[in-house]
Amino acid sequence: MRLLRLIEFLRRHLKTVVRIAIGLLCLLAALDAIPGIVDKRHAHTAAERFPAFWCAFGFLGCVLIVLVSKAFGHAGIMTREDYYDE
Repeated sequence: MRLLRLIEFLRRHLKTVVRIAIGLLCLLAALDAIPGIVDKRHAHTAAERFPAFWCAFGFLGCVLIVLVSKAFGHAGIMTREDYYDE
């Protein structure tokens, strides 16, 4: 019951939840850009030395997964909604 109330609360305040999430992501990206907070001396590649590299990498990876999944779905995995009615 508590989980259901929590979900309903978050749905009612969706704009606030989205703003808080974006604010936290921006804060994490800004903290990554401050020298001394995140040690980048032992980075494996040159790209890892850029601020917020892993934030951007993860976001682009998620976008790519969604786009590829949608392409597979439209390529033949999806079927019409009344498939089982026949």
